[in-house]
Amino acid sequence: MQMRSLLCAIGALTLSFGPLAPAVAQEYPSKPIQFVVMYPPGGASDVVARVLGQKLGDAWKQSVVIENRAGANGIIAMQHVAKAPADGHTLLMGNVGPNAINASIYKMPIDPAKELAPVVLTNLVPLMLVVNANAGVNSVEELVAKAKANPAKFSYGTGGTGTAGHFAMELFMMNAGIKMERISYKGDGLALNDMIGGHIQAMFTTGASSLQHVQAGRLKVLAVGTTTRLPHLPNVPTVSELGQPGFEAVSWGGVLVPAGTPRPVIAKLNAEINRILKMPDVRESLAKTGSEVAGGSAEEFEKYIAFETAKWARVAQVANIKGE
Repeated sequence: MQMRSLLCAIGALTLSFGPLAPAVAQEYPSKPIQFVVMYPPGGASDVVARVLGQKLGDAWKQSVVIENRAGANGIIAMQHVAKAPADGHTLLMGNVGPNAINASIYKMPIDPAKELAPVVLTNLVPLMLVVNANAGVNSVEELVAKAKANPAKFSYGTGGTGTAGHFAMELFMMNAGIKMERISYKGDGLALNDMIGGHIQAMFTTGASSLQHVQAGRLKVLAVGTTTRLPHLPNVPTVSELGQPGFEAVSWGGVLVPAGTPRPVIAKLNAEINRILKMPDVRESLAKTGSEVAGGSAEEFEKYIAFETAKWARVAQVANIKGE
């Protein structure tokens, strides 16, 4: 996976926090931790935060309270955490849309790159290109050909403006030289229901949202957005294999804290979360959300966010995407 190669390259220069200040590191955490999630309960971000929160609480004998602050495409939660005391007791469960896409399409009340400090990349969520099984489209080549021949008949769905699925499709269409009408929904589930009903023709979504419909014969997976094939879908090609070299579109999650949080605290959080991510039961829980476990240093995560932000900013500019 190209992204993994990037992380490995970044990881060659390991972040050195220097000697930990014993008083700061040993005293943390000194009170309950608030773990803020940008979305309603039940989604991948919420599940990851709750799994990590329970393990952190068990390890540190301190309460970790999950708080769902949904709204404004993640901006409400981001703003809350950015303005919180920079002591490590307020965490944000970040996501590709709010943390790497928002700045390109919205006028933001905060600057995430300056007001939030990355701690660790926790999980990667592969995206896949799916179509209605009865749409008469059996390959990416057929989808592109039919969309070029009958552009008015082809539309795609998204779970909202600025989501990973939205930008993945915009990148796909840019590379393929096609244009399909976008229909925006409040969540992937509603979009998938309309696709099953034949109202839209295609979308990029996660396996957790779509594989049950694929297995039931209602939807068909044409390709995956990773640069290597997925182990559980070995016969499904990547978009990169099918004429768009280097194409990569994944959703991801990670933990951030307010800027100015002491480096020893960030180091302690990073080390503990990396330890937790290696636990078999944690890997199993994340796999159920369609996630692959990530991990790594705070520096790696910071550079990955910058890389993703620049990539999606180019897509926003070329496709002239504006926030709704």
